[in-house]
Amino acid sequence: MKAYVVATVHVADPETYKKYADRTPAIVARHGGKFLARGGDARAIEGEAFNDRMVIIEFPSQQALQAWYDDPDYQEAKVFRHAASEGRFITVAGVAD
Repeated sequence: MKAYVVATVHVADPETYKKYADRTPAIVARHGGKFLARGGDARAIEGEAFNDRMVIIEFPSQQALQAWYDDPDYQEAKVFRHAASEGRFITVAGVAD
């Protein structure tokens, strides 16, 4: 069953954040993941206004998602994200086919 990461991120330092963003696509791909949304135009149609960055990544399984997150290369890259932004990463299981 597919699994997803849904992240909302407030970027305070775009230059440092770019060091994170430049590293992540190859690591995501290595674990079978693909970006479904990556910082495009995101708007709230209900509730509070949304002005941050939205990222949605699809993985073939929860195990692949966890392997991506635990990957030593990702652990190094996320240091830049933590230095440059605040946010929330949520994982969610996809629906059965």
